[in-house]
Amino acid sequence: MKRIKVLGSGSKNCETTVNLIRIAAEQAAVEIELEKVTDMAEIMAYGVMSTPGVVVDEVVVHAGGLPAPDEIRKWVID
Repeated sequence: MKRIKVLGSGSKNCETTVNLIRIAAEQAAVEIELEKVTDMAEIMAYGVMSTPGVVVDEVVVHAGGLPAPDEIRKWVID
C-alpha cells in the first residue's frame, strides 16, 4: 500500500489535491494511506517551499499548484 501525504496549510488547493488523490485511488481500486500534513516544521523538513506538496512513500513528487490528473493517476497506480 502506498503512503501519500499532502503537505499544506489547508488551503483550497490543498483540500482539492487531497480529494483528487482520493478519487483517483477509488477509480483505480487501489488502497492507499492518505495523510494531510499541516505542521509547517514537518513541511519544511521535506524541503517544500510552495504548497500543496505531495509525498509518495517519503519522496517529494510535487510542490506548488494543483497537480495534473495524469500525475495523480501515476502516483496512485505506479
